[in-house]
Amino acid sequence: MVLLGLMFPVLVFPQTAESKPLVFGVTQKIQSAHLGETRTINIYLPEDYNPKDTLTYSVIYIPDGGVEEDFFHLAGIVRYNTQPWIARFPRSIVVGIENTNRKRDFTHTVDNLDFVEKVGFKKSQFPAYGGSEKYIAFLEKELLPYIRAQYKGNAHATLIGESMAGLLATEILFKHRDLFDQYIIIAPSLWWGDRALLQQAPQWLKSGDGRTKVYVAACNKDEDQGMYDVAVALKETLQKNGTGFGIYFDYLPDEIHSTVIHQAVYNAFRAFYPKTIYQK
Repeated sequence: MVLLGLMFPVLVFPQTAESKPLVFGVTQKIQSAHLGETRTINIYLPEDYNPKDTLTYSVIYIPDGGVEEDFFHLAGIVRYNTQPWIARFPRSIVVGIENTNRKRDFTHTVDNLDFVEKVGFKKSQFPAYGGSEKYIAFLEKELLPYIRAQYKGNAHATLIGESMAGLLATEILFKHRDLFDQYIIIAPSLWWGDRALLQQAPQWLKSGDGRTKVYVAACNKDEDQGMYDVAVALKETLQKNGTGFGIYFDYLPDEIHSTVIHQAVYNAFRAFYPKTIYQK
């Protein structure tokens, strides 16, 4: 385990004695039998985290959770909203998963890649694909149990996925809903497989226990009408076929695909937790 932090230079004044790292979290290496490789996991722990006490924490998982991806800025949203003067939701652990091949890991199996050319891609851009089943097994059987055992994570878990990771989050919602009780799905790449997940949704969606919450976000439709359309289709599919869970849809016309995730995640937590502890 290594500390995950930032180094800030200290201006040299006569009384300046030292500088030290600003520690933000820890980084772990996990050997995955299901993926057949070692994965790097970045973990933000609440500032009052104590491995010796009996308190357990909700856990927020980010498949695009590398330090050069979405880990730092999304963990910052969590820390801000859980500060004692805000307390929108309980202090939580954030787990970011470094990617090795996201196109492989986040896509479900398909018969061929003919459909990718319809949305402006080339088949050569997907040399490996269809590995989501192994990735979901990694989450279910290796990572989630590890976090619960080693870092006092509890059963309350949130999954954040944008673009290809939004495709993955949708597949988990449909096929393995009980893995998480909150899903934040942003600009999902549901064009994959000619919208196969949306077409097959009725066979997987069933009555829930009322605890699952789903936030779906779409960015500016003028940038990519197709991405907007599949986000709306996901919302409508959930409304038509799913019962027993809350659905929140958010259109963000001022955001494009590359900028939408930060604002969407902030909005999602406001949707899930409308009031801070001081507004209740």
